[in-house]
Amino acid sequence: MKLNLAIVALAVALPTAIFAQDSTAVSTGGYPNAFSSGSANVSPFTQSSKRFNDWAISAGAGVPLMQSSDLTSIKGFGAGKNLYGWSAYVSIDKAITHAFGLKLQYDKGETRQGFVNTNDKVASPTGAGARTQYDAISVLGDIDFSNLLRRVDNHSPFRWALHGYAGVGTLAYRAYRQDAGAAYNQNLITEVKPFILGSFFGQAGAGIKYRATKSVDLEARGMYIISGDDNFDGAGGTSYNGKVNDNPSDNIINLSLGATLNLGKHESHLFWHDPLQEIYYKLDVLADKNQDVEVCKKGDADNDGVCDDWDRQLDTPAGARVDGAGVALDTDLDGVIDLYDKCVTVPGPVENNGCPKNETSVITDNTRTMEGIEFDLNSDKILPSNTPILNNAVSYINSSTGSYNVIGATDTRASDVYNQKLSERRANSVKNYLTKNGVEAGKLNAIGKGEKDLKYPECEPADKCPEWKNRANRRVYFEAK
Repeated sequence: MKLNLAIVALAVALPTAIFAQDSTAVSTGGYPNAFSSGSANVSPFTQSSKRFNDWAISAGAGVPLMQSSDLTSIKGFGAGKNLYGWSAYVSIDKAITHAFGLKLQYDKGETRQGFVNTNDKVASPTGAGARTQYDAISVLGDIDFSNLLRRVDNHSPFRWALHGYAGVGTLAYRAYRQDAGAAYNQNLITEVKPFILGSFFGQAGAGIKYRATKSVDLEARGMYIISGDDNFDGAGGTSYNGKVNDNPSDNIINLSLGATLNLGKHESHLFWHDPLQEIYYKLDVLADKNQDVEVCKKGDADNDGVCDDWDRQLDTPAGARVDGAGVALDTDLDGVIDLYDKCVTVPGPVENNGCPKNETSVITDNTRTMEGIEFDLNSDKILPSNTPILNNAVSYINSSTGSYNVIGATDTRASDVYNQKLSERRANSVKNYLTKNGVEAGKLNAIGKGEKDLKYPECEPADKCPEWKNRANRRVYFEAK
């Protein structure tokens, strides 16, 4: 019953693939458009729109070697001689993105360690021997490092991939020991049941995968299993006279060979997904040098180098640089793509071609006045672009008889308490600049309003607005007292 409940719980925990899926649905009209960053033209990735497989079944067999224990499998590890057991695994695999997935894995095996192979049923006058039969269920994270680090503009097909694994689970085992003596005397030393507090274990490792066909991958894998139990090797803890290792965990190095069967109707699995093209490695195509390889099955309507099958912005303007998904680049995230942005690295409104406005209105008697004294994120440092505006303010305030509130504000990032203090620092920074340049300190009163006085109130939260609007909220302005 416990096993069934655990399997159901782990299966429910496997998330559905809502990222890294492929879609061709494109919205039309409205802002942003072809001249903007294209967020209105980008359709979300969905499970139903995917064009590759993301489920698989893996199985393999290998040799487990007891290590970091009192009785070891390899003479060079510690006490004992070279003894080899067996191991096997089977898993259900789910790819979440092209570089990350989850495995629900079952492991079974038998380690052999010490000075004698207990399966031989012979006496061991030189020292004790042991064997451990184990069963384990675990959830593993699977990182495809080759896809994670691979350049998206690599136009060659690839058949090798480096994967990394790590996870936790429950371990059940039975450890048998044969003590040194003139007669065969094997006994059950320790037995641990699954799904109890003391049965948890962890494992991590790496594997090299080879894509043999579109449906089958071959893999050589090495895993390090941490049992968390000093009795796992069968030495019996302190009761074993030959105890030589004080490590509280007897661990295993497990070397195995296996295969993965990719499930589904599509041509390619997500872990072998090439973001820029649909070239799938077919032996018959590669063998026939005279046969053309069909790169884009549905063409490339906007000629941006990304096939329509997974181009997320099908109407990219000619000449625009795009990312691996076919979306026009917008370096400063101001809503104007780099092709039309006259200030590529500085955010600004669309109506000003992506450049910040240099508003230098003069101070009036009773209203908000100077706009354009803006600040970088999380900063109260006065920028060189602010000094002409502030120098004009020095002249005006010195020629007037009134006094003024110097009011600081922030965008909506961070907490209210932090933004309040940051706005006060910005107000004092401007006040200090003015007083150092000749304004009487008595004419100025620094006030911080945090994020409670937004120039663009619709920017709550900040990610609802382009960066130029959030920058405009990070400001200092004046009010006549």
